[in-house]
Amino acid sequence: MAKKDRSTDAAKDKDDKGKDKDREKWLARFQVRLAMQPGVDRAVVLQGVKEVTAHCAETGEDPRTAFGDPDAYAVETAARLVPPERAERDRRHNGVLKAIRSVGRRAEDVAGL
Repeated sequence: MAKKDRSTDAAKDKDDKGKDKDREKWLARFQVRLAMQPGVDRAVVLQGVKEVTAHCAETGEDPRTAFGDPDAYAVETAARLVPPERAERDRRHNGVLKAIRSVGRRAEDVAGL
């Protein structure tokens, strides 16, 4: 009866865990960056993650190999899944909020004199 090489199995398990950790990190960064894009809501994030996980499950590919940088792919995904008018409306809304915050900070500075 042949003995099983435990060192090879242990190395394979460690490599698989490392790949799983890399995949989880990639997906987490992708989710965060996608959520930060203008017009993106929860449904868009879920759709993007679903597409990535389905592709990786079907092909066995790592998400970095299949889709590249998670930041860049989040921008691409948002452009594909978010209607342009919704993204533009969100950009304008965010610009107004930034302007209001800026005025509020200036008012606080003046009041603090």
